[in-house]
Amino acid sequence: MPITVLSATEDHSVRFRRIHTCDNALVRNRYWCEQEDREVSFGEIGRGFELPDGRVIPVTDEELRDLPLPTARAIELIAFIPAAAVDPLRIGAGYYLQPQGAVAAKPYLVLRRALERASRVAVARYAWHGRERLGLLRVRGDVIALHGLLWPDEIRDPAAVVPPPVHLEEDEIDEAVALIEAMARGDLTGPEFTDGYTEALHSVIEAKREDRPPPQAPALVSVSGQPVDLMAALQESVSKARAARGETDASEAPSPKASSRTAGSAGGRRGARAR
Repeated sequence: MPITVLSATEDHSVRFRRIHTCDNALVRNRYWCEQEDREVSFGEIGRGFELPDGRVIPVTDEELRDLPLPTARAIELIAFIPAAAVDPLRIGAGYYLQPQGAVAAKPYLVLRRALERASRVAVARYAWHGRERLGLLRVRGDVIALHGLLWPDEIRDPAAVVPPPVHLEEDEIDEAVALIEAMARGDLTGPEFTDGYTEALHSVIEAKREDRPPPQAPALVSVSGQPVDLMAALQESVSKARAARGETDASEAPSPKASSRTAGSAGGRRGARAR
């Protein structure tokens, strides 16, 4: 099935150029040959692998294209699995697969419809940027999308970042769940999901271009460094989340769960409640 791989994402980040701070002149990269001690053009530059003894083995584009590997010029499907079986940490950049011509249209549509009907994704193997990779093929609308997958040994063991054990109150977890429910959304649309950093950066650049003072940053909330009343903080966050969604708070008084926790602390710590 002949296909073309097209990027499925766009990068809207603001790109900076390096400048000489004394006069704002651009600073450019130069390619320098150590052997001939001269500047070379981009067209004179190739690839080479440096050995431990300092020797360099040149590798040409033709040799990379003709690697003795079945995936050098093809995406090879090797398995079909449920999408939920893929750890999101392993999923990389996304691409669209576009069929090339009428000869590829039918097998492309057959694969798309089969993946859709089977409710599965395909795991593939392919060569990309000088190495063999795993990929994930999934249906997105009327097309097939390809995501790069990290190899298992490229995912770090999380054991080093596990927090130390602490005592948790059931009421605190209940209140955190209430916060999740108050902030639940059905999709990723809305003003909360816009790139505020890039917008703020554009406003600063535009102000400087027009010789205006740049916009001022909002005042930061001071942090005392003292232990936080987690229950009170969670209840405040729940109230703010509900207010943002136009929901009214049932009562300003402490919730029954909070009251029972307070009563429990007055007469000594109670055990976990049965549910």
